[in-house]
Amino acid sequence: MTVSAPTLVVIDVQKAFIADRDEGYPWGNPEAEARIGGLIAAFRAAGLPVVHVHHHGLDPADSFHADNPLSAPMGIAAPVEGETVVIKHGSSAFIGTGLEAMLREAGHDKLVIIGGAANYCVESTTRMAGNLGFDTTVVGDALINFQKTLRDGRVLPPQDVLAVVLANLDGEFARVVTSDEILAELPR
Repeated sequence: MTVSAPTLVVIDVQKAFIADRDEGYPWGNPEAEARIGGLIAAFRAAGLPVVHVHHHGLDPADSFHADNPLSAPMGIAAPVEGETVVIKHGSSAFIGTGLEAMLREAGHDKLVIIGGAANYCVESTTRMAGNLGFDTTVVGDALINFQKTLRDGRVLPPQDVLAVVLANLDGEFARVVTSDEILAELPR
């Protein structure tokens, strides 16, 4: 039996997240940027596919709008020649993008998901990937997320938001691992 190599799916690693962090919204995982950059470099070094998903909001006031400089990818996640870039306008990278067809055509059935925001686009994409039958892994320490204000006004710290997202996904829609675990699984 042949086991397919993993495809790294980099979700919304765009400058808008840095701007939010710099404006006082700390990430649940302060090391996310370094982990994301390290995983992209490792997949490239191993000759494995990297697919970039960029969010382009439709509201011109959105920091993720295509005309806003903050919608550009972070330096650590800038696509290189030959890497696929998928543009999405909603939360799931599979809705209205052709991502599923592209992955299936290329025989990429094993996905490793990183990026942000954990409780929005990463969670939506991961749930859908699992439901579509992809062998999906989420790298918990390579996810970006922020605090969340609950309806009663309480603020859920970003680390707690991340923990809940990972608990929701693990074993149901994906396998949740660390960067070190994925790096140990990559071909040398």
